[in-house]
Amino acid sequence: MDINDLIAIVKKKLKNGIVIENIKIEDKSFLHIGHKGNDKKKFHLKILINSKELSKLSRIQSNKKIYRILDKELKKYIHSIQILIA
Repeated sequence: MDINDLIAIVKKKLKNGIVIENIKIEDKSFLHIGHKGNDKKKFHLKILINSKELSKLSRIQSNKKIYRILDKELKKYIHSIQILIA
């Protein structure tokens, strides 16, 4: 999968599953180049979300919700994910 396709899928799934005021997704895969176990087919994403819905939840609850929504992508295409909620 191409990184741009993955970002588009992640945005769409999150917007369909959560009330989001603003979302920004960055490819941070370059941080893993040269690391043991690095897979070029998996990506590192940084997700910045402005969401009143998620802000009302604990950090653990909001992350669990995001992980449930992105379950397939996390298993197949995402090596690591950084989530920042405002």
